[in-house]
Amino acid sequence: MKAPDSSRPRILIADDQEDVLAALRLLLKGEGYRIETVSAPARVLQALEQSEFDAALIDLNYARDTTSGAEGLDLLARMQAFDSTLPVIVMTAWANIELAVEAMRRGARDFVQKPWDNSRLLAILHTQVELCRALRRGQRLEAENELLRGTPGPTLIAQSAAMQPVMELVNRVGPSEANILITGENGTGKGLVAQAIHAVSSRAPKPFITVNMGGLSEGVFESELFGHVKGAFTDAKTDRVGRFELADNGTLFLDEIANIPLPQQAKLLRVLETGEFERVGSSRTLRADVRILSATNADLSEDIATGRFRQDLLFRLNTVEIPLPPLRDRREDIPLLAMHFLGQHARRYRKDLAGFDPAAIRLLQEHQWPGNVRELDHAVERAALMAQGNLIKPADLGLRTPGESPPRMEDLSLEEVERFLIRKALARHDGNAMKAAEALGLSRSAFYRRLEKYGL
Repeated sequence: MKAPDSSRPRILIADDQEDVLAALRLLLKGEGYRIETVSAPARVLQALEQSEFDAALIDLNYARDTTSGAEGLDLLARMQAFDSTLPVIVMTAWANIELAVEAMRRGARDFVQKPWDNSRLLAILHTQVELCRALRRGQRLEAENELLRGTPGPTLIAQSAAMQPVMELVNRVGPSEANILITGENGTGKGLVAQAIHAVSSRAPKPFITVNMGGLSEGVFESELFGHVKGAFTDAKTDRVGRFELADNGTLFLDEIANIPLPQQAKLLRVLETGEFERVGSSRTLRADVRILSATNADLSEDIATGRFRQDLLFRLNTVEIPLPPLRDRREDIPLLAMHFLGQHARRYRKDLAGFDPAAIRLLQEHQWPGNVRELDHAVERAALMAQGNLIKPADLGLRTPGESPPRMEDLSLEEVERFLIRKALARHDGNAMKAAEALGLSRSAFYRRLEKYGL
């Protein structure tokens, strides 16, 4: 199959002899190159201003009866000043070692004597085109990285010793294409780590799409992930694009992956193995190039042993596992995180807040944080709203001080009671949302709605 025109290398040829231009045009077009020819040095620079070339083949002599190569050497220097990535191969019928050395010194990539050997000329062009394209790809990638470094990305505050292995793994496996499973209690920042992985990958300019698997009922699972066509079911008024299509060439983050029911796990496994899926109500097979990041607070080994999770699906998801420590194991980060959140909420609520008084910092350090970083964020937001001065006081945080008795149920509102019981259930089950939901008699989706409602 003929390569698309844009992928065929573009070669600029400069020579003052029409028979030379015709011979090179015939040779190189037969090899699939796109050719542009000029007969004077001034036309070379004009051509470079108008188009990008993958290589240039230029004569060293243009004026009649000239053999010094001065015109070609001067042109070579100007071409290199215009585009240092462009490989230039020089030609002359009056080859000598001194002229070849001078041409290479001024930036020529190779030297061809007329009449040329076709095989050698084609080999030189092929090599130089490949080198040029690799160099330009590297420069474009570096420019993209510079742009990304200048764009605010996910803020990972991780100065504690417990977080250093996490940061090392993010930096090591983030740039790869590996599927990664992020584990840890609710609220430890799994979503933020997923964003950081995406940000250091080659897919960073492409979409990062998040799906909370815990909040999807079986009835909408396929529609959310794969999309549907109009009329596929009662409420399908229009076509809908699924999350896999939205994440094409980017990253799809599947949060709370352990909560997928077994029948749906098989459907997800098929997409991960083949990259193929169908919208609900359609027989047309679609494809998506997606990197999968997933997260869970559950013990998937236990779920596999009890038959709640497919082992073959875990193999697809878990090329590398990144375990996140709970906030109580990274207490050095608590003041830094608290100040970060305080800055965000002070700006949001337009309040002049300078920080925390010493007693508030002690309270933050001593609290057990069953809801981890998410709970800390919620507590600081409350404090920002409640503070009357420019420093946060312990009472502003709404946390129990050490030795303080638990609140009496009759003194709490219905929402406060519900939030209190959810926090207790999470703490009792070491942050396992599924077990906490079962203990409270709530469905998976109802429990996750309450977690989001109360910032847990």
